[in-house]
Amino acid sequence: MKALTWHGKRDVRVDTVPDPVIEDPADVIVKITTTGLCGSDLHLYELLGAYLDPGDILGHEPMGVVEETGPGVTSLAPGDRVVVPFNVSCGTCRMCGEGLHSQCETTQVTAYGKGASLFGYTKMYGQVPGGQAEYLRVPFGDHLPVKVPHGPPDDRFVYLSDVLPTAWQAVEYAAVPPGGSVAVLGLGPIGDMCARIALHRGAGQVFGVDLVPERLERAKARGVRVFDLESYGDKLADAIRDVTDGRGPDAVIDAVGMEAHGSPSAKGAQQLTTLLPDALATRMMERAGVDPLPALRLAIDLVRRGGTVSLSGVYGGMADPLPLLKMFDKQIQLRMGQANVRRWIDDLLPLVGDGDPLGVEDFATHRLPLSEAPGAYEMFQKKRDGAVKVLFQP
Repeated sequence: MKALTWHGKRDVRVDTVPDPVIEDPADVIVKITTTGLCGSDLHLYELLGAYLDPGDILGHEPMGVVEETGPGVTSLAPGDRVVVPFNVSCGTCRMCGEGLHSQCETTQVTAYGKGASLFGYTKMYGQVPGGQAEYLRVPFGDHLPVKVPHGPPDDRFVYLSDVLPTAWQAVEYAAVPPGGSVAVLGLGPIGDMCARIALHRGAGQVFGVDLVPERLERAKARGVRVFDLESYGDKLADAIRDVTDGRGPDAVIDAVGMEAHGSPSAKGAQQLTTLLPDALATRMMERAGVDPLPALRLAIDLVRRGGTVSLSGVYGGMADPLPLLKMFDKQIQLRMGQANVRRWIDDLLPLVGDGDPLGVEDFATHRLPLSEAPGAYEMFQKKRDGAVKVLFQP
């Protein structure tokens, strides 16, 4: 089959690789019809090579049609249409039972002290072959895949794999009071969807912050009050406080994570690790890694006293300095974590049916064949051509 594979920093290729096969009675093989390119994939493209091997298959936002089932699978059959959550979660352990599928005890990567395995995402998270491919082996066939109806286009459902549950959890964790206010930092795919969900769930004011004109216009068209960070600079927090009775928003969602805008020194430290031998690079990341934190620091500064900061952007540093004095003094609540995809599916399925209140059908800015994936990674990383969300059709 054809699959998008990692070969080095900024070097991904579409290779011919062996087809996946049933390895456990609970496995299913899914023929992929649509698969997404995620901002987290850019971390692999740029920074996390120490945890990858040449030939690793990337991608964690797939959906498709069941091609084959293992003898132990009873709830799916060939021909069923499914979405595959990015957490590899068993659905039956204590953590899954508590709705913490990202902490699944069956697939935790204990060698690295990490939570549940993830599709297409490094040795730290299980080195499980990913979904930017023609076929995907999916374990826990009776519990992990999400069965969806035939008929509507893939765009209705594919975001159930990551974008929708990640954004839904971010808004849930933000605990915006009815009619309250929330600022979303970063209007990439997750931030954009966070803003849409916050409005859908009854937030009175939703502010969106970004640097990219196309992303700002896209959010503005959905009813978000946007602020161009390039224009406001260090006056941004004051500008948003001015329209929230001087207090700041009730909640702030950081949908940026460890992207290095605004922090040349931290970006330099990140890039240094990509030049080191893998063993040394992993030790540096695990013991002394420092993220650029302009978005998180802005969130802490911006949120009102007694408010909530919700982190959906991925951070990877082990030695990140935080302004604990300010956080304690302002009585900030901080919530974060990988999305527990299966936990939110029942909430989300009605929103991808009739009516499309979140606008998923026109959410993608680019739909490309998998053969064009290497160029799409570069385009998305450099924010060219208005790229916000890219979908591949293998």
